[in-house]
Amino acid sequence: MRALISVYNKTGLIEFAKKLSAQGWEIISTGGTFAALTKAGLKNLKKIEEITGFPEIMDGRVKTLHPVVFGGILADRSKKEHLAQAKNNQIDLIDLVVCNLYPFFETVAKPGVTEEEIIENIDIGGVSLIRAAAKNYQSVMVAVDPEDYNEVVKKLKTKNLLVLRSSKSEGGKLKTEELLGFRKELAKKAFIHAAGYDKAIADYFSDNKNLNLSFEKISDLRYGENPHQTAAWYKEPGFTGSSIVNAEILHGKELSYNNIMDADAALNLIKEFDQPAAAVIKHANPCGVAVAENITDAFVRAYQADSLSAFGGIIVLNRECAPQIAEEISKVFAEVVMAPDYDPVALKILEQKKNIRLLKLKALNKEYLSAEARSSERRRKDYRRIQGGLLVQDHDNCQLTAKDLKTVTKAKPTAKQLADLLFACLVAKHVKSNAIVLAAGGVTVGIGAGQMSRVVSADIAIGKAGDKAKGAVAASDGFFPFADSIDKLAKVGIESIIQPGGSIHDHEVIAAANGYKLSMVFTGVRTFNH
Repeated sequence: MRALISVYNKTGLIEFAKKLSAQGWEIISTGGTFAALTKAGLKNLKKIEEITGFPEIMDGRVKTLHPVVFGGILADRSKKEHLAQAKNNQIDLIDLVVCNLYPFFETVAKPGVTEEEIIENIDIGGVSLIRAAAKNYQSVMVAVDPEDYNEVVKKLKTKNLLVLRSSKSEGGKLKTEELLGFRKELAKKAFIHAAGYDKAIADYFSDNKNLNLSFEKISDLRYGENPHQTAAWYKEPGFTGSSIVNAEILHGKELSYNNIMDADAALNLIKEFDQPAAAVIKHANPCGVAVAENITDAFVRAYQADSLSAFGGIIVLNRECAPQIAEEISKVFAEVVMAPDYDPVALKILEQKKNIRLLKLKALNKEYLSAEARSSERRRKDYRRIQGGLLVQDHDNCQLTAKDLKTVTKAKPTAKQLADLLFACLVAKHVKSNAIVLAAGGVTVGIGAGQMSRVVSADIAIGKAGDKAKGAVAASDGFFPFADSIDKLAKVGIESIIQPGGSIHDHEVIAAANGYKLSMVFTGVRTFNH
């Protein structure tokens, strides 16, 4: 039995190849793969040139593209004429293809990458090997994911070897059903892998004239947004940034559709902050958000900001979950907790709650993110399905600093107010429009979300804040069309306001703020979140 192994990602390669070799497999490999296997002391190993009789040329662009290779993969074992042609042309059959591709996704995302480097990371031979093996899955097995290596080895035990080269076993009875089903699943995965790769390349060259989407299914969900809706969730091939699909589920039952939606909203929000930050999300809106000098204080303040609404919410932290936080969470009902890590004691405390889901996330903020991951975030696109079409936009990566703000009132915000204004503005970006966010001391004290009238959002935020509104600041995701919201905010003690500006009635709004001796700054940037 013969395997062709040509991989860029060498995760699990040596152990896998050793297990194949121990079963008597002959292994053919290329350049870097051959070097790695040789260094590991593998036997039954041949370099691709020994099979093709032709050297690797053109900087490795041409090495596997040869009739001896593809004839060995594509020969249909059930057709006598294929086998005869293989024999007449001295083509030995290849029973297993293990291949993954050059890192095009990662290369394109690298800061300062050159056109030449991008072009050289367009895989040709690898994609061809994968397609050929997947097409002929009834005769050949293909593996593109190191996660499948162990199962491949299990399936290729001695009793199954004949099944690869013959559709019949002893007694003439078909013996292919189990192995054929497995091969078909691997082939499906291989085609999806190749399609995602081609999509990334097409997107790079298309200048957005055409959009080709390819996603890998993770699993079916119990139901969708409501119990009468079926649902499933998928992952974007090649996305390496922090995301719910890349999270490790440490404890709890499977995530629901609504859990995933809320968790994604929570993650997008918490990524905004470098300093220790915590948030509680319900129905894709924040109940409470806080930053502090340590993550425990941030969590306590965020939860207490609106503990009534926080019941059954999603809790997200951008630092390790400490035992003190776990103790507090154990006293309340939370659907999901997300953090980049968990103190072992904290994990043990939280695991006592049977129904809570605990997610360990990859790097959450700029302090942790690599340059490649930050570049990937900047290039991110957001998609929204509409009847008969699709809306696509750049992800909202806008992060304002004090230098971006323009004071438009006679009064100027203090340094403390300025910090709270920027904090409230970041939170408002993740609140459903129309959004009004009140904040004080790095904590939200009142949030008005998703209203058709901005003044009603202001009423809701004021109502939630109560006495905490006095001395706080206010942020709006869009301009104030009239001065009525300013009147309401000023009367409860709001001292400073941040908003985009741009209304035809800006002069009236500014005059009202001056009349109340409030400070107001314009950002010039609207942050709607529909």
